[in-house]
Amino acid sequence: MATVLRPLLRGRTYTRLLHLWVPALPFSVWIFIHPPTPWMPALVLVPLGLIPAVRTGEGIQARLMLMPGEAEPGISEEPSATWRDRLRTALWLAVRVALSGVTTVVTVWLPLLAYSLGELAAGGSPGGVPVLEDARPHWAYALLVPVPLVVLYAVVVGLGALVTAVARRLLGPSPAERLAALEARTEQLLERTRIARELHDSIGHALTVAVVQAGAARTAGDPAFTERALDAIEETGRAALEDLERVLGVLREPRRPVSSRPTLGDADRLLESARASGATVDAEVTGPLETVPGPVSREGYRILQEALTNALRHAGGVPVRVRVRVADGTLLLDVRNPLPEEVPGPGRGSGLRGIRERAALLGGRAHTGPDGGDWRVRVDLPVD
Repeated sequence: MATVLRPLLRGRTYTRLLHLWVPALPFSVWIFIHPPTPWMPALVLVPLGLIPAVRTGEGIQARLMLMPGEAEPGISEEPSATWRDRLRTALWLAVRVALSGVTTVVTVWLPLLAYSLGELAAGGSPGGVPVLEDARPHWAYALLVPVPLVVLYAVVVGLGALVTAVARRLLGPSPAERLAALEARTEQLLERTRIARELHDSIGHALTVAVVQAGAARTAGDPAFTERALDAIEETGRAALEDLERVLGVLREPRRPVSSRPTLGDADRLLESARASGATVDAEVTGPLETVPGPVSREGYRILQEALTNALRHAGGVPVRVRVRVADGTLLLDVRNPLPEEVPGPGRGSGLRGIRERAALLGGRAHTGPDGGDWRVRVDLPVD
């Protein structure tokens, strides 16, 4: 019983009823203006449905009144872009008006029938209901009073579910809109993945430098070295905070363009940070870095950052050889460092996976793993 009566406690039952009542208003007004032609407003349904903006208005009404609170109601709020959408909107208006007429009749006559049955049970007259014109007062009519009300309840709930199903069918997104929504969703997921990689690379690098510097300063016991270590931690932390603020700004304002992301032109900052952490960095940069496209240069910076971070985290203050070369339409990033005592597997860690993902997205190749006694990260990215 509780399940059957649950729709009475749901707000959408009453918003759907209101949605069904609304189209009856112009017909009711027209009856007072010209009673002999109550059907006249129906003539404008097809021309009205062919107006592109009408689909937007109907979609907003359906979403708010038929499916309130649903995250993905499956209703389009875009104007009609094709003739198929226009015809679907016109058909929707016709169906909505027809269901509105049924709802109006039911919600008027069934309560009146219940009232007339109550009048007969109390010894009064039937009150103008045609089916009860010849009925005589009798107390037994009281047993029939709930019947019209139960039927009213079932019809209202059923018509609400029916108009909602029709709305999903006729006002739902077209194939082109579904494709656009899928593309937007894909872009959103890719952006979230990119932001996760950005945070991992930037914050992970800063924390690694801070940990290595703090440990080296404690071991060295040299005030001058400690001063340099604190300077390196401060500089790296400040850069990480700038990256964090930029990423959080993108999350707060999704439509704001991404700007000020570091490129390979800022690689000196990474190399100096690694040197300040105690590593001996032998860097060689050849070729015109300024000709590398922005996306490739930005991703190349992150790949180099992750490679240096791995070297500091797993090998400590060891010699690191960095080669950055632009030649023959390819950007080469090659980072080597001596293998530590415990060699990590070539596929372990989200950082290495991120390097391979970045390379694959740009149409390049990445190799990460042991190579001749060294740990090597080699990435080839096309720049054409």
